[in-house]
Amino acid sequence: EALGLFTGIGLSEAKARETLRNGALSALLRRAVLQARSALGPALDKATGTLLYNVATRLRDPKHLGFLVDYIARREILTDLQLSAALEYVKSHPLEPLDVADFEQACGVGVCVTPEQIEEAVEAVIGEHRAELLAERYRFNMGLLMGEARSRLRWADGKTIKNEVDLQVLHLLGPKTEADLEKKPKAAKARPAPAEKQKAVVVENGEVGTETRSLLEQLRGEALKFHKPGENYKTEGYVVTPNTMALLKQHLAITGGQVRTRFPPEPNGILHIGHAKAINFNFGYAKANSGVCFLRYDDTNPEKEEEKYFTAIREMVEWLGYQPYAVTHASDYFDQLYSWALELIRRGQAYVCHQKVEEIKGHNPPPSPWRDRPVEESLLLFEDMRKGKFGEGEATLRMKLVMEDGKMDPVAYRVKFTPHHRTGDKWCIYPTYDYTHCLCDSIEHITHSLCTKEFQARRSSYFWLCNALDVYCPVQWEYGRLNLLYTVVSKRKIIRLVETGAVRDWDDPRLFTLTALRRRGFPPEAINNFCARVGVTVAQATMEPHLLEACARDVLNEQAPRAMAVLEPLKVTITNFPAPKALEVLVPNFPADENRGFHKVPFQSTIYIEETDFREEVDKGYKRLAPGQPVGLRHAGYIIAVQNVIKDASGHVIELEVTCTKSDVAEKPKAFIHWVSEPLVCEVRLYERLFLHKNPEDSSEVPGGFLSDLNPDSLRVVHNALVDSSVLSARPFDKFQFERLGYFSVDPDSEEGKMVFNRTVTLKEDPGKA
Repeated sequence: EALGLFTGIGLSEAKARETLRNGALSALLRRAVLQARSALGPALDKATGTLLYNVATRLRDPKHLGFLVDYIARREILTDLQLSAALEYVKSHPLEPLDVADFEQACGVGVCVTPEQIEEAVEAVIGEHRAELLAERYRFNMGLLMGEARSRLRWADGKTIKNEVDLQVLHLLGPKTEADLEKKPKAAKARPAPAEKQKAVVVENGEVGTETRSLLEQLRGEALKFHKPGENYKTEGYVVTPNTMALLKQHLAITGGQVRTRFPPEPNGILHIGHAKAINFNFGYAKANSGVCFLRYDDTNPEKEEEKYFTAIREMVEWLGYQPYAVTHASDYFDQLYSWALELIRRGQAYVCHQKVEEIKGHNPPPSPWRDRPVEESLLLFEDMRKGKFGEGEATLRMKLVMEDGKMDPVAYRVKFTPHHRTGDKWCIYPTYDYTHCLCDSIEHITHSLCTKEFQARRSSYFWLCNALDVYCPVQWEYGRLNLLYTVVSKRKIIRLVETGAVRDWDDPRLFTLTALRRRGFPPEAINNFCARVGVTVAQATMEPHLLEACARDVLNEQAPRAMAVLEPLKVTITNFPAPKALEVLVPNFPADENRGFHKVPFQSTIYIEETDFREEVDKGYKRLAPGQPVGLRHAGYIIAVQNVIKDASGHVIELEVTCTKSDVAEKPKAFIHWVSEPLVCEVRLYERLFLHKNPEDSSEVPGGFLSDLNPDSLRVVHNALVDSSVLSARPFDKFQFERLGYFSVDPDSEEGKMVFNRTVTLKEDPGKA
């Protein structure tokens, strides 16, 4: 019966069967068709059928179906343009009754556009473009004429306008000639200059600039169909109550229509690379839309919170280039949250429960036998909880609702006899995330509560609680987490790594916490650019670390001045050194752009080169120093040739004696190598991946658990590396490119007389890691 009903309005049999597979849609369409047939008779024309199908598929709130179908059946909504306007109107006016006169005006009901009006409108538009039309003839964009005529006559029939445009253009230009029929030559695309192509990615005050669409462009553009401030009710799934519109009006009066977001970390651990996406998303979306972002600490669990976490979190937010509009704490609102808990009990929406934690865990726990206890009793017991008359785990306050994931009656308050970092011993009851988060968002008048996908199951409780208390209700939006392979980011697992000595602390450069990335030398711009490349998709993104490393190279290539260092030194004595004392060599800080300055490097008869830059026997393809094969010294202007190889008793090469020749009179060598003279002794730490497998937490990949997957070669320390003296004044976190070796950053362990460098990334990606 339904199949015949749907094919009867013009749907193909295949489309009708596809519609039937969607139970909700087919029920709506059936209602619409039966209502229209009762008014127009069993035979419906295809145009009416198309409108009915469109209203059933596009209507967000089914309560308006009968209202809209009535207008279609009365032939007062005749076009898809009118239907789109009608759907937008009911979406924007969620409260009933609708203002019928206002609705009809918004949808063009009763508006009749005459042929004379269309003729006049098209004539006016063509008059405005007459000169260009005569010059370009039929190569002119006729769609422009159509669009402008439609904007003058919103409810006019599109086909009629097109026919009128075609007629008047023919009258003006005459029939098409052979020249008109020739294809328009394609304009050559301007290619960026090579230097422009290599332009590095730069971030200023958190604004990302890349060749691809920046994060701010993504957040500002059409990619995110977020509601405008004050239009929360236009969001799918948002719950509208009789008080919603008045509360939104108050909200707009307070915020002035400003976008407001918040970044709400728990101060019980250090931020990691996944948080970088959340920071960029929350602060970036606010910035892209001229709004503000709060940094709000979710400090509702005093057992795990420490001052160092509060400090480190703010440092990392600011390091990434963002300044919070305000720094707040959930604990700032403890008094208000407690008052609202009392109100929730009074309204019969919360109760004191004595079920144990283990009883209410897992799927389908038994309902609480105290769910229907009298309001007065719950008020007295909640007061007893506040006064410390119940032990931990003996009583909780629970909310009366069922969440999307089937979880029943989430806990709002629990007893904890732990002093709070900020409120001391004032409280022995603390609110939970499910209770606190949406109410803090409401207090701060957040417009867009952005959170990761696993919180989608909490959206129903988010809306429920705000509406149960009749307070302003923001909109929760979920997005996909950012994860990296070859790492763990769980606080619990990082603590295990620290406790077992696998890493030194939360900022060990082998980890992907933000403090660790900073210590290793990753610039904040590189992390922001990485987040921009990942984008703001709803799907979870699991990325390879080498993509983050590529972003670091892009930024460091522009930011890190060059220096020369030797990790495995081999002494070289120049027997015919051309001067009685050391010479000064000028080395460009950035060889590709000498306008960015130089530094001086001493050059004397004793220099040091990399041990690997010399071989006694030459293999095919080997281009560096060997007997009979000279090499150039970078920046020095000299070429050296081996004269004598000195070895120790075991046959190991310990020194070379060489002669030098000025490069402008010698034959060009096959290679130029780096070197140091009068160098500083330093420690260099070389890092590899901490784990051997992509997914160290996956038991099928690593049956022994993540601690069994540690890479024994994740850290190699070179204790007596040599670096040129130009880095002597460098401070912790200063960055350099050690020529031919990679990008390095000064470690905070550095002390006077012994600098320590961390290798951030090699100069090129290791193909074996891709």
